[in-house]
Amino acid sequence: MNAVRALAIVLLAGASPIAACAQTPAWQNTRLAPEARADALVRAMTHAEKLQLVHGLFPPRAKPAPADMIPSAGYVPGIPRLGIPTLRESDASLGVANQVEQRKGDVATALPSGLATAATFDIELARAGGAMIGAEARAKTFNVLLAGGVNLTRDAWNGRNFEYLGEDPLLAGYMAGAAIAGVQSNHIVSTVKHFILNSQETGRTVLNARIDEAALRESDLLAFELALRTGKPGSVMCAYNRIEGDYACESRRMLTDVLRGDWRYTGWVMSDWGAVHSTVKAAAAGLDQESGQELDRDIYFAPEKMDAAIHAGQLSEARLDEMVRRILTGVIASGLYDHPTPTTAQPIDYAAHAQVAQRVAEAGMVLLRNRGEVLPLAKTARKIVLIGGHADVGVLSGGGSSQVRSVGGAPVEIPLTSGAAASFARVTWHASSPLQAIRARAPQAEVTYLDGGDPAAAAAAARSADVVVVFATQWTTEAQDVDTLALPDQQDALIAAVARANPKTVVVLETGGPVLMPWLEEVPAVLQAWYPGQRGGEAIAGILFGDVNPSGRLPISFPKSADQLPRPKPVVPAGLNSDAASDAGAGDGSTLPSWDVTYSEGADVGYRWYAAQRAQPLFPFGYGLSYTSFAFSDARFTGGAAPAVTFTVRNLGKRAGAVVPQLYVTGPDKGAPRLAGWRRQWLKPGESVQLTLAADRHALARWQGGRWTIPSGRYSLALGQDSGSATTVQAVDVPAGQISD
Repeated sequence: MNAVRALAIVLLAGASPIAACAQTPAWQNTRLAPEARADALVRAMTHAEKLQLVHGLFPPRAKPAPADMIPSAGYVPGIPRLGIPTLRESDASLGVANQVEQRKGDVATALPSGLATAATFDIELARAGGAMIGAEARAKTFNVLLAGGVNLTRDAWNGRNFEYLGEDPLLAGYMAGAAIAGVQSNHIVSTVKHFILNSQETGRTVLNARIDEAALRESDLLAFELALRTGKPGSVMCAYNRIEGDYACESRRMLTDVLRGDWRYTGWVMSDWGAVHSTVKAAAAGLDQESGQELDRDIYFAPEKMDAAIHAGQLSEARLDEMVRRILTGVIASGLYDHPTPTTAQPIDYAAHAQVAQRVAEAGMVLLRNRGEVLPLAKTARKIVLIGGHADVGVLSGGGSSQVRSVGGAPVEIPLTSGAAASFARVTWHASSPLQAIRARAPQAEVTYLDGGDPAAAAAAARSADVVVVFATQWTTEAQDVDTLALPDQQDALIAAVARANPKTVVVLETGGPVLMPWLEEVPAVLQAWYPGQRGGEAIAGILFGDVNPSGRLPISFPKSADQLPRPKPVVPAGLNSDAASDAGAGDGSTLPSWDVTYSEGADVGYRWYAAQRAQPLFPFGYGLSYTSFAFSDARFTGGAAPAVTFTVRNLGKRAGAVVPQLYVTGPDKGAPRLAGWRRQWLKPGESVQLTLAADRHALARWQGGRWTIPSGRYSLALGQDSGSATTVQAVDVPAGQISD
């Protein structure tokens, strides 16, 4: 019974409005804080009802299956008498997932990869993408999205890099926060994940991450902290790996001391699927809910196990109350409690949502090279040859739990026959054909396609073409890392052969992250398209022909060789084969010993590492070209408690385009520079505008003595268009300070 009905019943009975208000349960009083409402609900619950909320089913393996359960990632039954909704959980990093078509015929809008979103450097686009996914989830009756991936890119071959937001904690944290806020604008819950240091996929269940405390605070933890503070997710998902000896879902230091103590987080901690290893230790450390329980070796938060621990004095009833209170706080704070999701599927404006996906794809593609202005392609070209990458059928997407069965036509799928991801990943191309999109933009041209399997035949076809576009692909997936940064399947040899045959060769990269480019000096134009989502073919064609001016900037550095990286080759524990590497759960890490990986680079992730090593990557963080050019002038740097730079930026060309000025700061310790601010600015031809970039205080601060401290001294501020070209520099004085919540 809701508050309005309760009031009406009391009034009809002749009671006064004051008495009626007294009858309204506190948990329905929207003027109270979510924590207070949740506390009132807990007091109204039975012991059995509390136990019901702290463990969730994995629908594909749940037996018996509840009648209202949707095939998906997770299900936690609600408590109707108190208005507590059933939690229907879906994977959702890039759209409402339906990996192996559990729900026959169910499609959703597929965003480009997380790296593509990060490459936009556009907070509002990240928010729009989250809002779109959240709207579709709600319309499909889901109310918890397992989204919000913010793990920093420490190793370039991480199979899941494509889902995340790059190597910088400020960029990743603020972009993730915006996406989370977008999801939750639909009155449903978003998570933030995977907490903490789930930095590789191979061996993720046995990896024991070791890192200096201050370095962790200034890198990965900072990204999570910013995402939490700006996005306010209802839930945090703890990771598979260990952190300093404890499983992430058993780490009291992370789940209680940092998350609850330092950050005062009030929502709930759910486990990753298959990441729970105990009852007492996990619950006492701060884990509130066991997710996908059938994927654990045992159901650790089952009622009988929780009761046994309570009766033995190993856990208190108060701790159980706290677990439930946090779950309900997240449900209430997100708006889900007061705005329950519909019980039946609702209409979705897929056409409008496709435009969101296409805008992100267009804004996130990065033009890496354009020697001789080969791009944009002339619409007068008479013969265009496309080669490789299955460009005749679609665009590649990453594998694993984020896989979306997209709108727009049946995807092309290749099932895996072996490997850790075989049970839940397929090599998939969204049905957005670059071949068809290019033909539509160049109807006067003869546009042909070759699969690239025969480099000699491809080179022969290329010789007579006005322009050649080679589509190079690298498939990556959750649960396993790539073995090398080289393009697979002899694609390097294919590109080199085609480039020698035709000097107007363009390479379009559809990859999960950085790849090596031994052919770079032979190729005049390279476009990094990432995994471009369900409208990727149209977005690629728009950029190639100049209907869209490329404006993406790299959220991750591209190395010249793997030797430049902190770990020059993938690190795999002894005795771990590809099939045991790390499936989605099943307790697969339990038979292998803990395996230490020390992150000696500390806070110097990505571009900071290159700077600390005085090395030049192939392409630096923040880098990206345009079909126009921009100039900065009249830079005026100011110090004090809020250091900043004010400057003029002008579009020097004849095309409208977006520029992304970036501010970097180096502290008095003379360490590696840190991104301190940026702004994406659109300018018409010849237009100029005055901008101010203020340094984010987290870029100035260091973690010292258990708090964020800004040391006094001389700070170097540098302005540029990427981390390698930030050459307008001035030193300013900054007073000592602290960052308080």
